[in-house]
Amino acid sequence: MPDPFRFSLNALQVFESAARLGSFKAAAAELSVTPTAVSHRIRALEEALGCALFHRQVRAITLTPEGEQLQAGVSRGLQEIAACVDRIRHPLRQTVTVSMTPEFAAQWLVPRLARFQGQHPDIALHVHASYETADLDAGVADLAIRYGQEPLAGVEAIPLFRERFGPVASPVLCRQLGPDPRTWPLIWLTWYRPAHRVFDWPAWAEAAGLPADALTPGNRYSDGTLAVQAAVAGQGVALLGLPLLTRELETGLLEVLPGPVLEGYCYHVCAPVRRAGTPAMQKVRAWIEAEAQFS
Repeated sequence: MPDPFRFSLNALQVFESAARLGSFKAAAAELSVTPTAVSHRIRALEEALGCALFHRQVRAITLTPEGEQLQAGVSRGLQEIAACVDRIRHPLRQTVTVSMTPEFAAQWLVPRLARFQGQHPDIALHVHASYETADLDAGVADLAIRYGQEPLAGVEAIPLFRERFGPVASPVLCRQLGPDPRTWPLIWLTWYRPAHRVFDWPAWAEAAGLPADALTPGNRYSDGTLAVQAAVAGQGVALLGLPLLTRELETGLLEVLPGPVLEGYCYHVCAPVRRAGTPAMQKVRAWIEAEAQFS
């Protein structure tokens, strides 16, 4: 049986360059060798094949029919080798889209993304931050983080952790506040399309045994991330979800004030039941579940 490797890959590379450029001299310049070296490798290849590959003229070379046939095969082979090497060096990254509220994305997910990228460099995570419920079956997102008493129908939901709402303020403001919550400057948050019980200042006042109208008015925000920034800046006391404030509480940007802590609902990681999940989706879901154990 003929041995297809009785001539070197280097000789085929030299041939491909000369055939593509139409010149031994140009091929030599491209490969950083001498024209004589190119001529010798081509001659050795022709002897191994038993046929001429080029018509040699005074100032030009042209392919013989056998040379044209070899060029087509060698070009395809070298392109496939280059593509294979590129795939090994730069693995194709799979994309997984996860939908969640802007607050959850900014306060919980983004600070943890470096760990995810370190563990799963082959997965590109797309964060779909929106208050609207993403249709997982339609493919708007692959996974979703949803908060509430009961997850929406049509999804497979795994509980992550329960939300807890408490009063927080900057350390400087905490030292200036008196013990009476009725004198505190408050930061108010407007909940977006609440479907369940709202854990706001009137609910906190009721738990503290205070009339709701006894609390002071203050700046109001429609975005929880802005309320966090306002509290860090010392603008007032905000009633916020404590599990989403891990970074601010651990670094001392915010402190929890005395008073009731309201038990909220659970966050769930949700996957579609009518659409097959990919291995990448399963990895993202497992990583979210593991991270949630520390919240």
